[in-house]
Amino acid sequence: MAAVTAATSGSRGRADPEAVRRAYDTVAADYARLLPDTRAEQPAELALLEAFADAAGPGAVILDAGCGAGRMSRYLADRGHQVEGVDLSPAMVEQARRHHPDLAFRVGSLDRLPYPDGRFTGVLLWYSVIHTPPADLPTLMAEAVRVLAPGGQLLVGFQAGTGTRDVSASYRRLGHEVVLERHLHEVADVAAGLAAADAREVARLVRPGVGHEGEDQAFLHATRARP
Repeated sequence: MAAVTAATSGSRGRADPEAVRRAYDTVAADYARLLPDTRAEQPAELALLEAFADAAGPGAVILDAGCGAGRMSRYLADRGHQVEGVDLSPAMVEQARRHHPDLAFRVGSLDRLPYPDGRFTGVLLWYSVIHTPPADLPTLMAEAVRVLAPGGQLLVGFQAGTGTRDVSASYRRLGHEVVLERHLHEVADVAAGLAAADAREVARLVRPGVGHEGEDQAFLHATRARP
């Protein structure tokens, strides 16, 4: 989910899916209202999205993994692709279905994607890995690659760096009392996770943060190896 953060289980440094789900369920309506489309994206990352969509091929079957309220699903569908979205939060999925009733969305976890091997020709993880502590990142990368067909395309967007950022105050200003933090990831670690899952890096983009962004923003495009 672009620009949304994850609650974790504190000192263990492991993700707490129930806390994440509760947080997203709480903020879902405001999230959908404040981020209805791609106006928050910079031209450079939109160009990378276009390259990913083109590489997936005409009418590609693409999974928007961590789809939130469905804004990136809409973006890809409007370019002629068959898009399915999955998200941990039932309230986010409800928003996605409400705003994009022609697309398919379901509830599911990114570390146990509810799809068979090789189901998709493209997988988008657009700021979805910020839910995930670095120790759990290889599992998500392996799952994303698992559901890709050989030669399929994968695009990951995230905030680059190390550590966590508490953004509870951002939602408190909207009247939500939630505990939220996001995890930064080293670009090299994300690339290593993709490589370990048998995905070959095609391109990367790292740009300085602009406006309210406090960190560099990173994007990795990879393809699943062919047998």
